[in-house]
Amino acid sequence: MSKLDIEIKDIYMRQQKIQTMKVYKKLNLIIILMIININLFSQTYTMPPEHELHEGTWLQWPHQFEYGTAYRNSLDATWIAMTQALVAGEKVHIIAYNSTEQTRITNLLIAASVSLVNVDFKIMQTNDVWVRDNGPIFVRDISGNLRIEDWGFNGWGTKYNFNKCNPIPTSVGTAIGMPVINLNSVMTNEGGAVELDGNGVLLATRSSIISQSPANSIRNIGMTQTQAEDIFTTNLGVSKFIWLNGGFSSLDVTDMHIDGFAKFANDSTLVTMNNTDLLSWGVSAPDIATLYAASNVSNKPYNFVYLPLTQNNVVTTASVNLGYKGSYPNYYIANTVILVPNYNDPNDAVANSIIQGLHPGKTVVGIDCRNLYEWGGMVHCVTQQQPAASVMGIGNNSKNKSNTITIYPNPMTTQATIKTSVVLKNATLSICNIHGQTIRSLNGINGQTIILQKENLPSGVYFIRITQDNKLIGLEKLVLQD
Repeated sequence: MSKLDIEIKDIYMRQQKIQTMKVYKKLNLIIILMIININLFSQTYTMPPEHELHEGTWLQWPHQFEYGTAYRNSLDATWIAMTQALVAGEKVHIIAYNSTEQTRITNLLIAASVSLVNVDFKIMQTNDVWVRDNGPIFVRDISGNLRIEDWGFNGWGTKYNFNKCNPIPTSVGTAIGMPVINLNSVMTNEGGAVELDGNGVLLATRSSIISQSPANSIRNIGMTQTQAEDIFTTNLGVSKFIWLNGGFSSLDVTDMHIDGFAKFANDSTLVTMNNTDLLSWGVSAPDIATLYAASNVSNKPYNFVYLPLTQNNVVTTASVNLGYKGSYPNYYIANTVILVPNYNDPNDAVANSIIQGLHPGKTVVGIDCRNLYEWGGMVHCVTQQQPAASVMGIGNNSKNKSNTITIYPNPMTTQATIKTSVVLKNATLSICNIHGQTIRSLNGINGQTIILQKENLPSGVYFIRITQDNKLIGLEKLVLQD
């Protein structure tokens, strides 16, 4: 090969190398752009707080097909009481095991004079009643649309059968026509294992989510806390985590679910128990210190409210002494009522009064859960909220919407007149933000005309809710403008 041939070959090779590098650079650019697009458009979800306005509440009604007729019969009264308290303010979605059970439940409700107007049934087979843990978790996407998340459920670490309960979220999504996000292969997570303040903070125990022992308590094999936090951030909209270690007990199938002893009443108030009662509940001293030091996303300490344990050990309606006391933070916030676990104990009245003070716009209803407590749970464990679809959706679904409330002008700038088609007597008007949170209340309203002042409310979309005698009178969208 001549010197000229070698030079020509070198030039050719250099050109080929340059072309190859250009191709690599283009590919790298495409990959980078793809990553950017994925990051920009990957979907994230936010779980609305329990105190946001509900479309309804889901219940899995007790049946005899797993634990027998005596079990079912001992719990019926608790479900009747919950349904009766809820129907005035929202829908009650009852999951019945089969059509025969639906008929039986219907007859029970009719015999108890419970209105069926806001009750609807879904036929689905279940293992048990714990819809908070195995049921649908409702979240909003970045556009505000409701979605159902179907997290994995493995019977609290394979302690109990779960094959029928695990598919319930997807079955609910199919039944109501709502998109379902399948997280079964991503994470096992029970609703009662997490408490959210509605403003980005998650409170939980490691023992009920990421602990790797004992063998019958493992939810997520090999999962680290960092991995769990990443999943919660994406799927629940969490930006701050407060982890307690938790613990294990033969009396607690949940491995110390957080909702047994701590609850967010709102985004600034944390309800729990005093130091002595927490220790009695099994919470360790380091965990108590962590809990009492909890703060919100702005690192501002929460306002703490302390509920007592029962004075006495809980005794069931069949006179079975359980040998341990009852807890009250496991209560449920509904639209117009607060369902509080009661135990036929002197401290029922104490706890009810404290909780009533936390939720002045709602009515506390004590729910006798003595028999349910024998099986390890309370009111919050067997209820699951479905948030209202949207402000417009709420209004459109209100049977009285078209002829109950009118607002003029709407949009309003400084003042608006609200007229009702019914005469109000000691009613309450609540101004709620788009998340369903009450930001102002007017009590003791009488007549049919209300003058509403904008005062210092910022511009935006709100809705007006009027309740009277524990019933929703009407709901209407309101737009405020400067």
